[in-house]
Amino acid sequence: MGGNLTLSISTLLGFLLTLVRISGVFIFIPIPGATAVVNPGRVIFALATTIALFPLWPQVRADASIGLFVMWILMEAALGVGIGLAVAFLMESFALGAQVLGMQAGYSFAQMVDPNTQADSGVMPIFAQLTAGLMFFSTGLDRDVLHVFARSLETCPAGTFVLSRGAAEQLLAMGSAMFSTALRLALPVIAVMVMVDISLALLGRVNAQLQLLHLAFPMKMMVALAMLGWIAVMIPALFHAGASGALTAAMRLVAK
Repeated sequence: MGGNLTLSISTLLGFLLTLVRISGVFIFIPIPGATAVVNPGRVIFALATTIALFPLWPQVRADASIGLFVMWILMEAALGVGIGLAVAFLMESFALGAQVLGMQAGYSFAQMVDPNTQADSGVMPIFAQLTAGLMFFSTGLDRDVLHVFARSLETCPAGTFVLSRGAAEQLLAMGSAMFSTALRLALPVIAVMVMVDISLALLGRVNAQLQLLHLAFPMKMMVALAMLGWIAVMIPALFHAGASGALTAAMRLVAK
């Protein structure tokens, strides 16, 4: 005997609101090989995750008006984007720090294709983005983000999300922490680069016959590589600290 699959209007509306919320999260979540625009892979991933969360779909009134439903969609998108931004601030802090130190070390002249946007970009920002993306999955932060999202369906059903002042302040604090984390990564290399420039300048004053211009560029690049090898040991601890702040900001958004 064949069976018929029937879905109520309330279930379909709950599916749509859940899909809108999780799509807002996936806009900023780093997916390897994904481009900046919407692509089929990202859409399929959002649909699959939404279907997997079927037991947590909200029960929506079928008699809701169009205006009320549009307001719910906007609130769901705002919540999803807020969770995604908390993670994006953490990931972009590494790219920003690499951009700053790459310019001082001379790596800004070397360009490569960004796998995310397919555009030319500096070597150091691409390296930092790939490193942060690998740590995002290796540290289990992806599972924590899905856990926060599943909890948001329990604590903030459709149409009940209200951005509190504390959650907004926590999210803004993550934005400011992005710059502080980037400076903590770049300042040691920048300080050593300044010392190298001063040393070369003093050496050039002592002996004006030395052609230090041709030596300064490769010397700064080699010193920067040595400093990056030393900083790489501290990156996991720095990433864990930033991940804790991102999860705290995301949990404040979905808290009752």
